[in-house]
Amino acid sequence: MGRGIAQACALAGWETRLTDMRAEALPSALSAIGETLEAGVTRKKLTPEARDLALSRLAAERSFLAACQGADLIIEAVFEDLDIKRAVFRQAVEVAAPGALFATNTSSIAVSAIARGFAHSPRLLGLHFFNPVHLMRLVEVVVHDGNDDCARDDALGVVAALGKEPIVVKDSPGFASSRLGVVLGLEAMRMVEQGVASPADIDRAMELGYNHPMGPLRLTDLVGLDVRLRIAEYLHRELGGSQYEPPAILRRLVEEGKLGKKSGEGFYNWELQQRER
Repeated sequence: MGRGIAQACALAGWETRLTDMRAEALPSALSAIGETLEAGVTRKKLTPEARDLALSRLAAERSFLAACQGADLIIEAVFEDLDIKRAVFRQAVEVAAPGALFATNTSSIAVSAIARGFAHSPRLLGLHFFNPVHLMRLVEVVVHDGNDDCARDDALGVVAALGKEPIVVKDSPGFASSRLGVVLGLEAMRMVEQGVASPADIDRAMELGYNHPMGPLRLTDLVGLDVRLRIAEYLHRELGGSQYEPPAILRRLVEEGKLGKKSGEGFYNWELQQRER
């Protein structure tokens, strides 16, 4: 998600610094962005000039504080761990520009929980992007009770500048999209468990029957099964309801290290698909 958001920011004309606690991940992130931009040129969705300009605005920064130095907008896209997200913002605020906007890309954790105790909590809100960022137009702007109107307006301006479509959502675990999308994904997993249909056919049902651009199981593989498991566990804990309880097949695949595209296998075998291309 982080590299997709960085790509969108660079295409919008902003100087963009991408960082990761795993410095070894940065070269592959830049390479993946380059490949995505090149594919856009091939499909004539992007001019070579726009590609080159976007790449010139992107930089990978090994130092977290250096990446945040003087930044007007900081978007956090670490995994769903409340303590880590809080730590990111506590450090970032020390070096960010005065009046900076702080945004979390969390897909489930209440933004007010992340902002609790943060000195600039009126300027911290949710900007929830969707995978793959370069194709998905929606961004949830998640506002909590401590936000000021200026932060909300600034966030809407950011989304517009990125060429995305915003919806404004009141802060609540899972917001609008995750509460709905996770239920759909978990039910699709239960259908696989019960032998109702194959993952590919379940996905095809939603793509052809409901005009979804991507089926729930393929999307789960793209997001990461470990990420989906954490989200489901959080929503089940916070909201209750059997619809959020992670199915056994999800727990088993995560235990086996089958996390989706990033590990090569989840509900689909991505390595096999790559070899067949």
